[in-house]
Amino acid sequence: QVQLVESGGGLVQAGGSLRLSCAASGRSFSAYVMGWFRQAPGKEREFVAAISWSGISSLYADSVKGRFTVSRDGAKNTVYLQMNSLKPEDTAVYYCAAGFCSGTGCNGPDNYHYWGPGTQVTVSS
Repeated sequence: QVQLVESGGGLVQAGGSLRLSCAASGRSFSAYVMGWFRQAPGKEREFVAAISWSGISSLYADSVKGRFTVSRDGAKNTVYLQMNSLKPEDTAVYYCAAGFCSGTGCNGPDNYHYWGPGTQVTVSS
């Protein structure tokens, strides 16, 4: 069992930055692939980024590539999402998730077994 709690969301102007954190507790955090997803009002949950259990490999949605960076700190059981050059279309509730997957399969929410409650990110124009 893994419990996840996101933090760091808020209101920011377009072009600004935010860093989201996801604190994990429970067993075997380091064994899981960690992913970030987001859901805007009236839209389906979409993949944002994922990082392998080792932290060596990462995967990004095309819409955030070059602007967002995912990382993890095993000693702190925490995964981060650094978001730069934010756009109004990045406005959504952001969720972190833990699961098992590989390669491009990590962009599917069905591969993730544990989810946090989410944190709101609002980007004003």
